Amino acid sequence: MYGYRQIQLFMLQDDGVWMNHKKVLRLMQEMGLQAKIRRKYRHIRKWHVGDRVVKNLLERQFEADAPNQKWVTDVTQFRVGDTWLYLSAIKDLCQKSVVAYNMSLRNDNELVLQTFSKAFDKEKDVTGLIVHSDQGSQYTSYDYHDMLPKVGAQISMSSRGNCYDNASMESFFSHLKTEALYPYDIRSIEDAQSRIEEYIYFYNNHRPQRKLNKLSPAQYRRQLIK
Repeated sequence: MYGYRQIQLFMLQDDGVWMNHKKVLRLMQEMGLQAKIRRKYRHIRKWHVGDRVVKNLLERQFEADAPNQKWVTDVTQFRVGDTWLYLSAIKDLCQKSVVAYNMSLRNDNELVLQTFSKAFDKEKDVTGLIVHSDQGSQYTSYDYHDMLPKVGAQISMSSRGNCYDNASMESFFSHLKTEALYPYDIRSIEDAQSRIEEYIYFYNNHRPQRKLNKLSPAQYRRQLIK
């Protein structure tokens, strides 16, 4: 269940009604509706001696004037029974959309490389793009450091163990899990994959955001390129 501020945005988007947030909260309370509280994210990484690490070019500046100026990326995991499902995703900091994503039962370099292959197939001109990640093993690998410069992109990395340097990506994963995974009794990998795919489509095309003038990422991008 969404909080009263997000319900306020959906009312505006779907019905053209702008209701005071205090009234929305009061009505939700009267109906016994309560938002799901997002879990605090515990960031755990394995570090590898000898891997390549570069400067933090992003420096927590999570805004961009145009698409393909700044991307953030990371891998998260979700447990289904005794199996872990890994999700690699890339987010554009201009329109806050998920540019590309990939899922796998293995958290390896190929998971990340395939995600970027999808992104570069979709977004052809990325010259000068800053791509920010943490210092996870996939992002310090030789394959990753060879791939991005070939398309004219710059590599940026968080300081070691500091999840706040990549807060925008962490925020997306938190929303995804709270809204699409945790509320449900998911018993198969296929169900988890389906819910993730449906949520990312919804997030990009229909979920309004205050930072985007109360528009969804897709609506905001269309407005930018008019």
